[in-house]
Amino acid sequence: MAELRNQTSVLDSRAHRALLDLYALDTRLQQVRAQLASLQTQAVQLRGQKALLAQQLSATQRTLRSSLQQLGQNLRTLYEQGDANDSLAVVLGARTLDDAVTTIDALTRVTDQSKQVVEVTSAAQIRLARLRSTLTERRSQLNAAVASAQRTANDLASARSDRLAFIGRLRSEQALQTQQIVALQAAAQRVEVKSQQIQSAAIGSALTPADPTPAPAPATSPAAGGGQTLVVSSTGYSLPGHTATGMPVGWGVVAVDPAVIPLGTRLTIPGYGEGVAADTGSAVRGADIDLWFPTLAQARAWGRRTVTITLH
Repeated sequence: MAELRNQTSVLDSRAHRALLDLYALDTRLQQVRAQLASLQTQAVQLRGQKALLAQQLSATQRTLRSSLQQLGQNLRTLYEQGDANDSLAVVLGARTLDDAVTTIDALTRVTDQSKQVVEVTSAAQIRLARLRSTLTERRSQLNAAVASAQRTANDLASARSDRLAFIGRLRSEQALQTQQIVALQAAAQRVEVKSQQIQSAAIGSALTPADPTPAPAPATSPAAGGGQTLVVSSTGYSLPGHTATGMPVGWGVVAVDPAVIPLGTRLTIPGYGEGVAADTGSAVRGADIDLWFPTLAQARAWGRRTVTITLH
């Protein structure tokens, strides 16, 4: 009974620790899931930025092609008008000086504008290319972080499931231990009642009609370490089954005369060890005891011998 209670206490302690572990796992799992959700949101935003960048890059490339076409058209116009680098040719080809100056200014302005457009477009294309490279690197890092967070979440979820199963097993063991304790308590109560009945019957049988006083019990003397000593004749036996009180036989079960040694008394038997008065027998009378052994060979090896036992 005490061992079962100790086991139940140990199970309670293990279940409590397992429950604390489960709380910790749940907390970490929620944190990792929140981190995973944040990373997935960043991934969606990054995909949006990448799509926008692709649109910008495409528009910039179209602008660059258009600017190059315009520049080519301007150069072709200059070539058709004569030597593009000879302002005198432009002047001589003009009808008036104002026309010449206007034409030169217009060509210079178009050339400068085309040059600026090309420079701006080229710079934008370079900037967008660098940004695309940066976004690709960030995308790779983000994918690795998402994969790592997902693995961690999966591991935590698996550990949580294992812990829940472990707690379930502990709860089942606790329920079984509780049932066993209840059954043992009921059996102990039955044994106590039976023991009292046997004790009363033994004391009643020791009385004679002519003399209402009990027969004198064997003399006992105090032991040095506490309790009382009693010289008895002991016999070894090996029989399966249950004791007179209903308990299963086992090592340490001693059959006694309840009129001499009350049932339930703890005994120390030299050469045998600790025992308890838990059984009776028709041949056990007075200062006789029977000691249970698991095998017939051990019982025969013990045989019958006189020993001084200690009653506790």
